[in-house]
Amino acid sequence: MKSNGSLLYSLILVVGDFLALVAAFVGAYLLRVSFNSKPISEPIYASTYLGIFLTLLPFWILLFALLGLYNSSIYEKRFSEIGRLFIGSFIGVLFLIGYSYFLNKPVFPARLVAIYGLVLAFIFLVLFRNIARWGRSLLFSYNFGITNVLIVGDTKIARELVESLANSRDSGYKILGIIGEKAAEAKHFNGIPTFSDLEKAIKKIKPGAIHGIVQTELYASTAKNNEVLEFAQAHHIAYRFIPGNTELFVGNIQVELFRSSIPVIAVHQTALLGWGRIVKRIFDLAVGLIALVIALPIMLVVTILNLILNPGPVFYADKRLTRFNTTIKVYKFRSIKRQFSGLSPEEAFHKIGRPELVAQYRDNGDWLPDDPRINDFGRFIRRNSLDELPQLFNIVKGDISLVGPRALVDYELSTSPDKNMILAVKSGLTGLAQVSGRRNLSFDERRKLDLYYVQNWSFWLDLTIILKTIRVVLGRRGAT
Repeated sequence: MKSNGSLLYSLILVVGDFLALVAAFVGAYLLRVSFNSKPISEPIYASTYLGIFLTLLPFWILLFALLGLYNSSIYEKRFSEIGRLFIGSFIGVLFLIGYSYFLNKPVFPARLVAIYGLVLAFIFLVLFRNIARWGRSLLFSYNFGITNVLIVGDTKIARELVESLANSRDSGYKILGIIGEKAAEAKHFNGIPTFSDLEKAIKKIKPGAIHGIVQTELYASTAKNNEVLEFAQAHHIAYRFIPGNTELFVGNIQVELFRSSIPVIAVHQTALLGWGRIVKRIFDLAVGLIALVIALPIMLVVTILNLILNPGPVFYADKRLTRFNTTIKVYKFRSIKRQFSGLSPEEAFHKIGRPELVAQYRDNGDWLPDDPRINDFGRFIRRNSLDELPQLFNIVKGDISLVGPRALVDYELSTSPDKNMILAVKSGLTGLAQVSGRRNLSFDERRKLDLYYVQNWSFWLDLTIILKTIRVVLGRRGAT
């Protein structure tokens, strides 16, 4: 785009990261050499140490660039940015150590300098990035660095786009106008000027003020579509097109040459393909086994208490759906009173004599604040998510994953138009829906989050969800 706001911000990040790393390793040197009386292993002068570090630092910044830390797509993804900063800091220190080893030339006067440097680098980088993000929002509020866009289309997606970009301080965008015959009838949409066609729009808006055009629908006339594209190209304006079926293009997209000559777009149901599935399974197995060993003493205590306070079977296995519409048995600690164990919610509520609770239970996304089927101990283990611990056996077996869409029964997914896409990956012990509100979200909202996860999977996203799950469980937010 002609707006240089993103480019300037990237440049600021490069300079800021450079200074943060310098400050971190200068601080590491001072902490170990200047402020510590213990003898050092290598007598390296401060000037020599700093000279070597400054020489190698550009390669560190290049590593950050390769990790995508200067791409605009990472700016608002805080957890992903923090994860990449840690990986980049760790690899950067390994690079310095490798340089010292291969050239047989000491870089650090003591081993602790490398450890101090790694810790301080990560802290300083995260601190700087947060300050930079705050400063960017502040500049947006003064209309500095804003990207001006023109929207072409009357579609539902166009309206959603207008709403998402409404707050310029958060989005960094300002909508100059909307082009569309239906929109033009209203003359204004949320205070934004509307025009029936491109010609009328550019009479009111100078081309030089437009940084980007977003087209949300194609005209029936090829000539009109070409007019929009050629206008953007002639005035060096960035052009983007949002397809009508957005869900189709959210997954893993690849541009290929079919029969070596015809360009085609391949759209996969999920981004979890190839090596991703292998890495995810190895991660599930390793972390699942460790978690299972840690959880076994807790599970033993819950088992004993369950036998005393909630007599009957300790566990129950519920049939659920997972990848490729496969039926599995998910293990849980029984939290429901013995007389209702094995009954469907409909059967149980009718047995209690309160059939009116069925509709309320389903409308709430299979949950009631005071479910009469559950005793006090059952509420305790549910509130603390202890009832889910036996699912670690499912993870080790490979039935489910640590992270994925929630495992549901067939009738819960039968009405969902996205059922087959959600079932393109294994169900999970935790997921995006669970860390985004748990019981505060409706059933449909949770399925939308499940679908987003399937189509946008990444290893970083899994790590983020796991960290958020720990925070949610410890805070017991949204638990039953």
